[in-house]
Amino acid sequence: MLESIINKTSFIKEDIVAMLSAQGDDQKALFAKAKEIKEQEIGKKVYYRGLVEFSNICEKNCLYCGIRKDNENVERFNLSDDAIIEAAKFAHKSNYGSFVMQSGEIMSPAFTNRIENLLLTIKKETNDELGITISLGEQTEETYQRWFNAGAHRYLLRIESSSSDLYYKIHPEDKKHDFESRLACLKSLQKIGYQTGTGVMIGLPYQTLDDLANDILFMRNFDIDMVGMGPYIEHPDTPLGKHNEELMPLIERFNLALRMIATLRIVMRDINIAAATALQAIDPIGREKAVKVGANIIMPNITPGMYRNNYKLYNNKPCVDEEPQDCITCLDIRIKLADASIGYGEWGDSKHFARRRVTSIK
Repeated sequence: MLESIINKTSFIKEDIVAMLSAQGDDQKALFAKAKEIKEQEIGKKVYYRGLVEFSNICEKNCLYCGIRKDNENVERFNLSDDAIIEAAKFAHKSNYGSFVMQSGEIMSPAFTNRIENLLLTIKKETNDELGITISLGEQTEETYQRWFNAGAHRYLLRIESSSSDLYYKIHPEDKKHDFESRLACLKSLQKIGYQTGTGVMIGLPYQTLDDLANDILFMRNFDIDMVGMGPYIEHPDTPLGKHNEELMPLIERFNLALRMIATLRIVMRDINIAAATALQAIDPIGREKAVKVGANIIMPNITPGMYRNNYKLYNNKPCVDEEPQDCITCLDIRIKLADASIGYGEWGDSKHFARRRVTSIK
């Protein structure tokens, strides 16, 4: 039965639920089909995005997140502009092709100005040869436009769940955590011209396969260009982490995350899909397994090692004791073992984005 579903070109929710439920031989068939489609549509290349998590200061209080505002057990940090620029230059020198800036959410004129100036400097210091993704939360459309004009061309804003009911089970219900505002931000990013990315957590308490199928349909219907999603891993210093009686075992969350990646690749054939670091927190070769079933983006962490342990959104975060240089040889070997090659020096932009833009112009 699954064989007939995975060979379709158009999918309804029941098809997606069936793929997400696959076990045994059906799961193997699902993974094989996703790998086949990835290689047909975007090839065997994996693109690197050097990731710097430059600050864990956050104004939000998401119930699942280790750097939430009310967590008094985290040591706050904020990298200097010079350190961020040096990280970008390291990514450029290492031929990563692209760079990602991520931090806790802050909405202020000073923060907007700082990011704008950093983007302009990074573009200049790397001869405009470094692609730039930013993941800095909800902002005004004017702020998004300024950052786009300064050189950012991809933006990742994870919806976390496309179900408003589930969204409010994992976020406080207040003005800073509003489902409709998050949707509006995604629409603004798309309107401005960003390659627009989103994502969800997989294996949340209260979450069903119907919810996850609806997440994939949301991404398809929104015409998203790139996705970063991974298994939910609880953090002990969070409200959600203290109430984990509803959780499935970690290994089941991991396997479900792989099925989500494979299913999304089959449904949205030409988008960019990141192999989330959270996969590696469960399985030492989790990211490589994701590459084998449809992912094509890896984000090596190039945050200075002394700060990594304080940017823990979840427990058991891997590679917190490494320096940026440590990742290079290790990752090269891992990617080759995953039957893929590395697109060194390439931006690796979303082919879906290019096709979407051409369609919108016609």
